[in-house]
Amino acid sequence: MSEPIKRNEALKPISRDHHHALLLGWKIRQGIKNKIPAERIKKYVDWFWSSYLSNHFELEEKNLYPVLGAEHASIKKAMQHHEKLRNLFLSKEQTIQQLDELQNKLDRHIRFEERELFNEIQNAATPKQLQEMAAVHNESFHDNYNDEFWVTKK
Repeated sequence: MSEPIKRNEALKPISRDHHHALLLGWKIRQGIKNKIPAERIKKYVDWFWSSYLSNHFELEEKNLYPVLGAEHASIKKAMQHHEKLRNLFLSKEQTIQQLDELQNKLDRHIRFEERELFNEIQNAATPKQLQEMAAVHNESFHDNYNDEFWVTKK
């Protein structure tokens, strides 16, 4: 068993944000498993994107990714992930297949950031850059969406 990743304090709040995005994937999977109509799940996905995740992507792109630079292979990979995910989130299509693709790609992206990219960033960042990263995160997640389609009714 591998040891837990030692996350720099400056990146911990941004890492914690990933937990909510992983929960989004779980909620989508639960909705699909419970045969919830795609349109109903997509409403939550749209809310999550506009209320939360689009800002998270922007924070990473403006404040974390520049530490390694736009030409770094891991940054190129992360930006490709962000672009594909943006397209999926912003799509007007409402199918179970698309929602499943979205949750799979989101899960893979978060795991890439947590297991690889954030380690590279925290190892390359100067103390000043780490301090700046810590200062930019000021958002906390509040899931105030009313339709809890992921809850199994007994």
